[in-house]
Amino acid sequence: MIRNLDMTALRSFVTVADVGGVTKAAAQLHLTQSAVSMQLKRLEESMGLQLLDRSARSVALTAQGELLLSYGRKLLALNDEAWNRLTADDFEGEVTLGVPHDIVYPHIPQVLRRFKQEFPRVKVNLLSSFTVELKRKLERGEVDLILGTEARCPDGASVIAASGLTWFADKESRIWNQRPLPLAYEDHCLFRSYVIEALDQAGIPWEVVVETKHARTVEVSVSAGLALHACLKSTQQPDWCEVPADAGLPALPEFLITMQKANPQDVLLDRLGELIIAEYKNGLYPRKKSPALVAV
Repeated sequence: MIRNLDMTALRSFVTVADVGGVTKAAAQLHLTQSAVSMQLKRLEESMGLQLLDRSARSVALTAQGELLLSYGRKLLALNDEAWNRLTADDFEGEVTLGVPHDIVYPHIPQVLRRFKQEFPRVKVNLLSSFTVELKRKLERGEVDLILGTEARCPDGASVIAASGLTWFADKESRIWNQRPLPLAYEDHCLFRSYVIEALDQAGIPWEVVVETKHARTVEVSVSAGLALHACLKSTQQPDWCEVPADAGLPALPEFLITMQKANPQDVLLDRLGELIIAEYKNGLYPRKKSPALVAV
């Protein structure tokens, strides 16, 4: 006898697996935790399989669960594509989203994925640059919506998150003990002047040993143990380590992540903004926490 999968329960299962827990999945699906748990139980009972290993401290899939996850993602993608193509309003055109390179991850990929699912006929152009340049492009009408990193919220913008500026280094070099303190920064990075001011006030000599126009150069230099870098917490590279508090480096300020739209009345921009706010609020895809070190 041919049996049919429950697509609603399957979506809950895939979401739980993707975000790593029932609580986060419930928030993304706009359901209660108990409703998600019931759907998971119903899916397991209908298939006669154990899909989740409930003995683990965090969400873990059984071998059958891993196999269903692979199929489930494909089934849901095809379901959503068919539904959107047959029922979606005729939104067409292009939207240009500007995001500073250092906050593209971890949230923006999921935002773009969900926006594409809802508006399959709308092309989204992602532009990465410095906040000051993105603001100029917004004024010139070259971009529709921008995120920015700011010390204060500018007029016409809204605050969607805040994050502390944090010292990071590679895992092995203990480079924070060197004097002058070696730094790596891009030419027009907003954080650079704040870092230098904090070091000057603390009486710590410093030197910018890596100065570049490209973020990738900074990332590689820090990973190689050539320099230190301070960036927003949760935006660091996974192979970096937070410099320990007892290393003697000065505390750094908190910065705001802001959002501005070219046209506040645009339906597409409103929805894109809603998805961005929801993603930052839920924090569904944090970067891996860097291991803590002890100053030596």
